[in-house]
Amino acid sequence: MNTGIGARIPRKEDSRHLRGAAQFVGDIKMHGSWEAAFVRSPLAHARIRSITKPAGAEGRVFTIDDLTDLLPIRAESSLPSYKISDHPALARNKVRFVGECIAVCIAPTRAEAEDLAEAVTVDLEPLPVHVDVESALAPDAARLHEEWSDNLFLSTTFDSDLSDARAKATVVIEREYATARQCMVPMEGKGTLAFWDGKTEQLVVYTSTQVPHLIRTGIAQCLQLDQGDVRVIAPDVGGGFGYKCVLQPEELVVSWLARSTGRPIRWTEDRREHLTAGANTREHKYKITAYADDTGRLLGLDADIWVDIGAYSVWPFTACLEAAQAGGNLPGPYDIGAYSCRTYSVATNKPGFTPYRGVARPGVCFAMELTIDAIARAVGRDPLEVREINLVQGSAMPYTNITGKYYDTGDYPEAARQAAAMIDAAGFRKRKEAAAREGRYLGIGYSSFTEQSAHGTKVFASWGLALVPGYEQAMVKLAPTGSVEVRSGNHSFGQGLETTLAQVASEWLTVDISQIKVTMGDTGTTPYSTGAYASRGMVMAGGAVSKAAEELSRRIRAIGSHLLQCKPEETELKEGAVFCGAASVSLKRIAQAWYLRPDMLADNVNTMGLEVTEGYKPDIDTGVFTYATHAAVVEVDIATGKVDIKDYVIFEDCGRRVNPLILDGQSYGGAAQGIGTALFEEVIYDAAGQPLTSTLADYILPGPAELPSFRLGHSETLSPHTRHGIKGVGEGAAIAPSGAIVNAINDALSPLGAELTRIPATPHRILEAIFNAQDASGMEASK
Repeated sequence: MNTGIGARIPRKEDSRHLRGAAQFVGDIKMHGSWEAAFVRSPLAHARIRSITKPAGAEGRVFTIDDLTDLLPIRAESSLPSYKISDHPALARNKVRFVGECIAVCIAPTRAEAEDLAEAVTVDLEPLPVHVDVESALAPDAARLHEEWSDNLFLSTTFDSDLSDARAKATVVIEREYATARQCMVPMEGKGTLAFWDGKTEQLVVYTSTQVPHLIRTGIAQCLQLDQGDVRVIAPDVGGGFGYKCVLQPEELVVSWLARSTGRPIRWTEDRREHLTAGANTREHKYKITAYADDTGRLLGLDADIWVDIGAYSVWPFTACLEAAQAGGNLPGPYDIGAYSCRTYSVATNKPGFTPYRGVARPGVCFAMELTIDAIARAVGRDPLEVREINLVQGSAMPYTNITGKYYDTGDYPEAARQAAAMIDAAGFRKRKEAAAREGRYLGIGYSSFTEQSAHGTKVFASWGLALVPGYEQAMVKLAPTGSVEVRSGNHSFGQGLETTLAQVASEWLTVDISQIKVTMGDTGTTPYSTGAYASRGMVMAGGAVSKAAEELSRRIRAIGSHLLQCKPEETELKEGAVFCGAASVSLKRIAQAWYLRPDMLADNVNTMGLEVTEGYKPDIDTGVFTYATHAAVVEVDIATGKVDIKDYVIFEDCGRRVNPLILDGQSYGGAAQGIGTALFEEVIYDAAGQPLTSTLADYILPGPAELPSFRLGHSETLSPHTRHGIKGVGEGAAIAPSGAIVNAINDALSPLGAELTRIPATPHRILEAIFNAQDASGMEASK
């Protein structure tokens, strides 16, 4: 059976998960290990007057004054006007959000550590609180960071001349949009176990992370250690979605404690800690003016974007990644002649902003797709038709858009047409009219997007980051028994990378993936990688494995040709053996010759052996672009505001599909998260900055009953710039659902004149939109 690229095969890693043999941070048992619990701030903004440790427990309670040699987290950027926000691992002098770590307690059990934390007394002097960007940006607003001149991490401007668009426009659309703050809610929260290894003289840190090599760098910097003194191991990781690709204060504290106390220390995040103190995401506000002609052709776009960043800038991606992505990606897949945008990264008294699946694009896609539908209503055309005339045409590829995004390949209008055909858009209006006669409200909505994946060195450098990714490395080895070992510094946390990297190696070496062992995420045993984020796994790590496996296949054929007494160019590697005509020699015999019987080798054999490490990045450095259109049909109950998703289709193109089965799973999971963004998930704060959604009874996640049966369609437009034509796909399906679903809701409510511009589209907000439309209609009728 073929197990190479394109094979639809189950994931290798599922076996240990289904048998309960996986090992997460919480499963690791070490002799003498103690547990940690954190004392967290009950106030959103306050000065620390004093911290009193329980009598007799002074040696088990630690504050920032005890961690004298631990540096704060400092995310630097070279962008003009960027402001640095030092984030101490334990609060120094003041706290800036509810849940910020103030002290840490250690004990033989978590329960004892939590009891000890309860006994710590913290005297706080309340300070003014900012829970929204309006409050934080007020002229007289109290500063979160006193040394700053205002509460802006950064503001940016992209400007092109809109005068021609304004002059020619016959349709002007003005809208304000808002997206809610969210938590990532992976099945496994953060977790860290650290100990000092006396044999290797290393601090060994097991941590639930997507980026072990980056975390090693961060821990070494903050603990002021040489990187050779730190080893970071990411064991099994139960989901990440971006939440686990930044340096966490708890990782630093646990690492410091392990080194200082000489005993293993562990901390695992509980769900309440995650929902109150974990990094947040997604909270944007938009003010958009779109200029179009009578056909709905978009001539220009003017936008202001505010991102509620929270109190601190995360390391290494900084507080400004979200706004940079928002401003650069708002035009999306559309051909726009003129575009101006101003972004504001605002500091508020909330947890810091972490990259989350899709990084800014779910927000910009929501804003852009609702704007496209608003244009369609204004010109009296079907939204699909307006998309078709505005999307970058397939004949224009490759295409560089208004913000400099280089779209490599694809046919965006065709994806929209395919999605429309899958959902039977042609017959929908009749279904809608029939439902209306029964007093039911049906609507159809579309959402198109591009996903920039595997961003390269130039892109990250342009964001001013101090740490920039370069070549991804991987090692591929033919073992003495003829099996294959693959080592990658990237990591898998549910996306199936163990399987798909094995498939790439299988493609070159023709070995069944059951004979390929993949090791990832250990800085002590794997080549350097900046890790798993930005849908870079298969493009970058897959490319590195491909390059290494290709070179290994050449070395294998060279040894095989000597054993077969023929020339290397006369050989073929297939079915786990080297063939020369009808004669063959197995990979096992070739491996044995190298490792066990070198007397059988040629005198001029390549002394580099059967272990290859290669570095890789694509031919272009600006990323490659996956794209898709989602389409949804919904029914809205106007009496209750409930939304029922009747049908949902996705038509996507991610280049070469390495494993279609895994790709489908990525699409299902991403779309489920996107539906959470569209209809359910929202972190709510009161005026004092207290989180009101601190349990899963309050923070609502979609479950099986709320999700539709997704239907998928695919095309394969290969990238000419990556090995095997692969593009990234991990984030894509989470980007579009809000646009598709809310457009469908607005279509359903169009007879009532109601329009939603804020997510999640909760029953309350839907009913509010209906009541507001009725009030406006009544006012018009009374004139």
